[in-house]
Formats: sequence, C-alpha cells, structure tokens
Amino acid sequence: MAEHKHGSMDIRVQEKTFEGFMKFTVRSVIAIIVVLILLAIVGA
Repeated sequence: MAEHKHGSMDIRVQEKTFEGFMKFTVRSVIAIIVVLILLAIVGA
C-alpha cells in the first residue's frame, strides 16, 4: 500500500464542487421562501 501523508491531496476540484453545491442550495432555499411568501400574500 502507498503511504498517505495527511494534507497532501489536491482538493481543488472537491472545493469547487462543494462551492457550486452550496450556491445552488442557497439559491433554491431563497426561491422556495419567496414562493411561499407570495402564496401567503395571494392566499392560494
């Protein structure tokens, strides 16, 4: 087995993926909240 050295792995791709996931999640939650507020105002 190869020796693993803690902190030596390149994680730029994982960080970029996580950043994109977080942006998508935050935008989705904001959109859902806006839709719920509009539904409450309209009374549907």
